[in-house]
Amino acid sequence: MENENIENNELAEKPASIETEEEKKLKRRFMSGILIGALCALFIFTAGAICFVLATGIHAGGQNENGVLNSETIKKVKLLENLVDTNYYKDDVDKSTQAEGIYKGFIDSLGDPYSVYYTANELEELKAVTKGVYYGIGAYVSMDQEKNAPVITGVMEGSPAEEAELMEGDIIYEVNKENTQGLTLDEVVAKIKGEKGTSVHLTLIRDGSAENVEVDVTRNEIQVPTVSTELLKDGIGYLKISEFDEITTDQFTEGLAELRAGGIKGLIIDLRSNPGGNLVTVCDIARQLLPKGNIVYTVDREGNKQDYTCDGSRQIDIPVVVLINQYSASASEILAGAIKDYGIGKLVGVKTFGKGIVQSVFDLNDGTAVKLTVSDYYTPNGYNIHGIGIEPDVEVELDIEKAQRDKVDNQKEKAIEVMKELLDK
Repeated sequence: MENENIENNELAEKPASIETEEEKKLKRRFMSGILIGALCALFIFTAGAICFVLATGIHAGGQNENGVLNSETIKKVKLLENLVDTNYYKDDVDKSTQAEGIYKGFIDSLGDPYSVYYTANELEELKAVTKGVYYGIGAYVSMDQEKNAPVITGVMEGSPAEEAELMEGDIIYEVNKENTQGLTLDEVVAKIKGEKGTSVHLTLIRDGSAENVEVDVTRNEIQVPTVSTELLKDGIGYLKISEFDEITTDQFTEGLAELRAGGIKGLIIDLRSNPGGNLVTVCDIARQLLPKGNIVYTVDREGNKQDYTCDGSRQIDIPVVVLINQYSASASEILAGAIKDYGIGKLVGVKTFGKGIVQSVFDLNDGTAVKLTVSDYYTPNGYNIHGIGIEPDVEVELDIEKAQRDKVDNQKEKAIEVMKELLDK
């Protein structure tokens, strides 16, 4: 299996903001976790990352003394293994778990949060998620760079997360009393997921709450509704895309057809808190909106360019407004960037996350896989937005307090206002 993905968000620049005392306290509380996590990752890699090739049998030719897998490092790993076997205070060490740690450490040593080694169980979960079905709590989770912490960016309607009253903006401080600092987004999400009917305990840091919020959430089967639609007043259609999975193209096509049948004169596409997903999916959706030309193009480390094009046969013929925020990443930035470059729509909200790289998943033929960053991507006008993001045409911050208290979405209201201006021209 080799799949191109441009998925979850972890590291990007966000607009500067005034650091509150609560945020300073959060950073101090997380600092020890950062150090411990870094040391653990370093130890795992030093202890045996070089055994990756030997353990999986992926090795072409003889031993490369100039590479990581040389006689000295192999000798040192064997020494460490003997020391653990002889001196470690527990004698029930799981050898398969140690091996998995070696493989993960090897990939972690790249220092790329988007390159990941998947165990057999993790790979099955990944396949389920990309198909749009998994077992969990029904919350969207992204990484907040300023706080270096996982944060809830959305809650699915009717989900266990909604029943437990989780809120957008909640920082996930602990999962089952385990500190999340130093964990990757994939690791945090994996800990939250679990078998149907089981419970996960979350410790949350919530704006406006003096104490941490402790909540138990019962997991259930989550069938991800990646597209939702609403027919607004004045002939305005609203279509929200929560992520780009295999099922999203059909859901988008059906949703747009329903809105068209309702006689819409303008379309608002909501990409807020959309962490990305499948490159093929976002391109298929873009082909239902864009004029003839490039949707996006990628460039690998050798300078090889690959174009993803649109023939323009289904270019949208009504005004478009796109809602974006700081958690709109990857595939959602491809769509927003293309719409902006071609000038067929206005972007409303705040600057996007800034993930301008592509990953591929490589099957290791033993039930496991590795996801590696393989290329940069560029918008039709040649912009690479990695670490930069996409600026909106109309900037408006979300009033979180108003949204939580009064259920009023001021960004959506602004998008409607901008759409009315376009329709009046």
